[in-house]
Order: sequence, then C-alpha cells, then structure tokens
Amino acid sequence: MLNLNSILLFSEDPKKLSDFYKKIFQKEPEWAEQGYFGFSVGKSFLTFGPHKKVKGKNKSPDRMMFNLETTDVMGEFERIKGLGAKVVAKPYQPMEDTKAWIATFADPDGNYFQLMTPWEGEKSVE
Repeated sequence: MLNLNSILLFSEDPKKLSDFYKKIFQKEPEWAEQGYFGFSVGKSFLTFGPHKKVKGKNKSPDRMMFNLETTDVMGEFERIKGLGAKVVAKPYQPMEDTKAWIATFADPDGNYFQLMTPWEGEKSVE
C-alpha cells in the first residue's frame, strides 16, 4: 500500500507562501533551505519551493485542493479569515443528515485549501 506523506507546491515566491502558512499553522517551518520551506502538518509534510516554470497566480485552483482537518471548522474559519485569507466558500454542510462542515480559502498564489470536519465514515486503508 502506498502512503501519501507529502505535497510539494511550487511558487514564483515560495517565501511569501511560507510567511502566509506560518500564520495559518501558527508555527515556523520545520525545514528551510535553498528557497524551500517545509511544514509538518498532522501526519503529512507540506513544502513550498521555487520553480522556473511557475509564474503568477494559479489559473486552475479548482483542480487540486488540500484539506486541513479540524473539529472547529467555524472557529478556524473565523481565525483564518481574520488573517486575511481570501474566502472562496463560507462554511457549509456538503450533504444532508451529516455533521460534516467544509470551508474553502485561497492562499496568496490563488491555490485553494479547505477546512474540513474529520472524516468519521469507514476508511479502507490496506
């Protein structure tokens, strides 16, 4: 079984993204070297780095989003909104008869990330 353990997000200005996510994660990156900045987030690692082919804002932010689990979607939504993150979708419940909540933001490069209630359904991991 494969294990997704990290995401590398390229940017024209990875320092700007690192500074933004320092506020979101409320900590300094665990790793910073040669223009790359890496954060340990839960059981995963999120790294921002430079790439000569990446310029400007993400033109297709709906294509890929990463999710941040929290039991307090409403509270975290207000905190992150207060940090100046662009709100894409206010907290909503994606399905009837569910306790799940989702909210979507855009970072300075226009990449989307979501706050999500922890998944409590059956998980198949083999």
